[in-house]
Amino acid sequence: MSDLQIEPLELQFPFELKKQISCSMQVTNKSENHVAFKVKTTNPKKYCVRPNTGVVMPNSSCDVTVTMQAQKEAPPDMQCRDKFLLQSVVVNSLISSKDITPETFNKDFGNQVDEFKLRVAYVPPPQPPSPVREGSEEGSSPKASVSENGTVNQASDLNMMSKGVPETNGITSEVNAFISKLTEEKQSAIQQNNRLRQELELVRHQCHSSTAGVPIKYVIIAGLIGMVLGYVLNGILLGYLLKRT
Repeated sequence: MSDLQIEPLELQFPFELKKQISCSMQVTNKSENHVAFKVKTTNPKKYCVRPNTGVVMPNSSCDVTVTMQAQKEAPPDMQCRDKFLLQSVVVNSLISSKDITPETFNKDFGNQVDEFKLRVAYVPPPQPPSPVREGSEEGSSPKASVSENGTVNQASDLNMMSKGVPETNGITSEVNAFISKLTEEKQSAIQQNNRLRQELELVRHQCHSSTAGVPIKYVIIAGLIGMVLGYVLNGILLGYLLKRT
């Protein structure tokens, strides 16, 4: 059983033409031994590995970065046939990275060498985040949108604004019409009240000149009706105006 663990076992490169692309893997030593490693590839001119050799201390990890050189063209099927090989061997605790030689991983010298084969895959590059539409946040002011032919579309925005704005023109005309109607009715009531007053005066004179006369209570009732009618019309007008505001 190997003393090292490799994560991941597949190197994934977000492929883009004419751009260097890097990915990383982590080499973890969960044993009590010092373990040396070396990374090889089937296409060394295409990749740069840092570090490509090293010694992992007991219960520690080492990050390895693999950089693919900028490519001028993409493979037809976007399949990569390159492979990597990571070799590892237990070494003396006094050996450091500079002491590692090709013979360290030579099985002919009696070394127990473990090997990990790593695949390479091309994946789509990350997509940029979708732009946030202006005015979509709560509380933001509506803005005009531009159509494909370059014209400004403000109809929807005006409709949105009209929902929250009272129709002052319609209310004003309605109030004016109602006020005019009440004014006419008030004038008519005043005229009727004046006629009742004149008739009251006439009846009073007739009461003095006639023995039979007209009962005074009818005259008083007629006058009260005219005054009450005037107050009622004024109250209706005032109540309507307060309700609309």
